[in-house]
Amino acid sequence: MKLFTFLALGVLTLSQQVQAQTESKDAVLNKIIKVNDYWQSHNKAKCRGFWDNAAYFTGNQAVYELTGKKEYLDYAIEWAEYNNWKGATQKDKRKWKYETYGEGMDHVLFADWQICFQVYADLYKIEHRAERIERALEVMCYQAKTDKKDYWWWADALYMGMPIFTKIYSITHDQKLLDKQYECFRWTDSLLFDTDAQLYYRDGKYVYPKVKTACNGGKSFWARGAGWVLAGLAKVIQDLPKDSKYRALYVDRFKKLSAGVARCQQSEGYWSRSMLCEDDAPGYETSGTAFFTYGLIWGVNNGVLSAKEYKPVIDKAWKYLSETALQPDGSVGFVQPIGEKPDPTRKVDSKSQAPFGTGAWLLAATEYYKSIK
Repeated sequence: MKLFTFLALGVLTLSQQVQAQTESKDAVLNKIIKVNDYWQSHNKAKCRGFWDNAAYFTGNQAVYELTGKKEYLDYAIEWAEYNNWKGATQKDKRKWKYETYGEGMDHVLFADWQICFQVYADLYKIEHRAERIERALEVMCYQAKTDKKDYWWWADALYMGMPIFTKIYSITHDQKLLDKQYECFRWTDSLLFDTDAQLYYRDGKYVYPKVKTACNGGKSFWARGAGWVLAGLAKVIQDLPKDSKYRALYVDRFKKLSAGVARCQQSEGYWSRSMLCEDDAPGYETSGTAFFTYGLIWGVNNGVLSAKEYKPVIDKAWKYLSETALQPDGSVGFVQPIGEKPDPTRKVDSKSQAPFGTGAWLLAATEYYKSIK
């Protein structure tokens, strides 16, 4: 009897310890609001609609949907109106480009100028005003009818451009959008997915053996690049019709990428910039970590991933995001600046901030909030 009582108390104590390690919903919500308020009080809504800013607004949208705070919605609308509900503005379709990197107004088909459409589509669903998606419909429906399939030649595009096809489909129900989305993804997947590592290369320049790690001459995978993919797949699967014939491939890649990601998490919960060789660019990094965390939590929350298998990974990642990346003033630090590889020459510290890093943190945090019972 005494032994049973001792064991029962032991189990109870362990249960209490586990419960203590899980933050309350109110505590997480307070952090989310603190981060978003900090960002909006230090950054003007009137900024360009390119990917770096637009990625923040995808996070802001998640926070608005969670909290219903009107000031977050107003901030997004001010940004969208400043950009006239457009990405790149070139009118002549004969001049529309995507084949190479470009920030000019003629790069209309370049996914970095299309991510803003994700936010516009979400704002349209809140209030059905035609001007909110007029340009998005023009661009994406045109792209869906072309015979090209190499639009997403870099991993980031699978977050920037791919989810907009399912978002616009949910409005128009035009099957051509889902067909083109799948066709383009298959092309990108064949180019960048490594079946052994179960990770995505950033783009064709980095496919092994073109680039090798410093550790052992192995394969080089950039955390934020793979993070864009996992987060993008989560968004696509979420919006895709349940009975879509294309669903199986997206879910398969989401699960395999999740497994590849989980294997190379650092003991402190973050993912290093060079996923298989931290020596390439040592130290904390938040943007890739946050996108991974968002994707993994989304997978568990939606029954795509096993909670038993991935909760330990998620818990460590959240500990890093909420205690190391999050600064006392509400800023999000340790974000690698704009780039395309694990670059040790770029300083990353507690003061390293970026709109896309804050947006990624907000996505992870809002999804984590939903996971708390």
